[in-house]
Amino acid sequence: MPQDLPIPQEHPKEHHEHQTLKFPDGFLWGAATSAHQVEGNNINNDWWQWEQDRPFDLRSGQACDQYNRYEQDFELAKQLNHNAHRLSIEWSRIEPSEGKFDSVEIGHYKKVLKSLKDKGFTVMLTLWHFTLPKWVADKGAWENGQTVKYFERFVKKIAPEISQYVDLWVTLNEPGVYIYETYIEKAWPHAKKSWLGQIKTFLNLASAHKKVYKYLHKTFPAGKPVGIANNILSFESYHKHSIIEQVAVSLNDLFSNHLFYFFTRNTHDFLGINYYFHIRFKSKGMLAAKEDTIQQIHDVSDLGWEIYPEGIFEVLTDFADDLPIYITECGIASTNDDRRNRFLISYLQEVARAIKSGVNVRGFFYWSLIDNFEWHLGFEPRFGLIEIDYQTFKRHIRPSALVYTDIIQHNGIPHSLLRFIGHTVQAEEVLEKRQKEIEKGS
Repeated sequence: MPQDLPIPQEHPKEHHEHQTLKFPDGFLWGAATSAHQVEGNNINNDWWQWEQDRPFDLRSGQACDQYNRYEQDFELAKQLNHNAHRLSIEWSRIEPSEGKFDSVEIGHYKKVLKSLKDKGFTVMLTLWHFTLPKWVADKGAWENGQTVKYFERFVKKIAPEISQYVDLWVTLNEPGVYIYETYIEKAWPHAKKSWLGQIKTFLNLASAHKKVYKYLHKTFPAGKPVGIANNILSFESYHKHSIIEQVAVSLNDLFSNHLFYFFTRNTHDFLGINYYFHIRFKSKGMLAAKEDTIQQIHDVSDLGWEIYPEGIFEVLTDFADDLPIYITECGIASTNDDRRNRFLISYLQEVARAIKSGVNVRGFFYWSLIDNFEWHLGFEPRFGLIEIDYQTFKRHIRPSALVYTDIIQHNGIPHSLLRFIGHTVQAEEVLEKRQKEIEKGS
């Protein structure tokens, strides 16, 4: 070995980036809810009817009693510095029987939406979030082509009453999830195995969106944006070189993520993306199947859903085109609030990376503002920034909600928050802590 090489006398200077990871000016920061999951006592819809044959702890009941406590929840959201809120209205309250509209319930929703506007929120309103009036369900639900007309009539009745309080319209929430849970998993009302039912429901939901889109633009020419909230999945092959796996990825991406947009093309002012799931395909002979990642050792939510922040970057860049994108849902079910902190920071880092890459993302709505009734899973999954005590209905702000507030106040991720994913962990500190544990043990 040569003896005349220079020996460094000191370590090179460490390079640190401490700037806030900024988001665009005017970015919408908020959270989301849906009527049946939080209001309670939606006795006139198909879900309530279906729940009566289920165990008591899997019935919505009073849910979070937000029907009576919306002012409190909105005030908490304001205190947490949210500048936007996504919510839905319950069709079955407004039209409990065919063609008969309840003026009291219309007045209630006007007060709810006015409350948000009075507090300075940008309001994103969902017109259909899974539930149907019982009388619609009794006529065949979305398999019946007449349901398109019923839904259009409902919108034509309610929209003029509330339009002054709405900034963005969402016609439908996750049409693909509705079809999957009803016809494939058979876990939701009207559950049955029917390919024809799937096709009819898909086409009728697409038709409903297109008709309502055209009506809203024709009736309210001021041009409030209209779109849907669609569940988008991140797909990946286990072996990058496997043609079988790549074909599985492409076909599933086409049918799960893009097909509804294709059938409703030119009727979207924005893309609403709900992101929760990452799926890998692994070849088995001449076929490819979903990999059972739940059995692997990795970070998952309380529901076993993989925490994969890179996936939100992948779906955002996949959908990047001329349309603005709002992340209309993204959240984690966890009773471990530290995990929610890590989730928020890691996922929002990927959103910032997508924006830096040129994707026109304009807002982020965490799911959800409060713990809620999580459909066929009941109340056990805890998604909320605000915890609900279901015995007393008291609200408790979780620490993660304050982390989210810090992000909102900076309109970005301050470097100080990166400690949640290990940025401020120093090796010397770890070694010192371990040495003390060893000495204590001896």
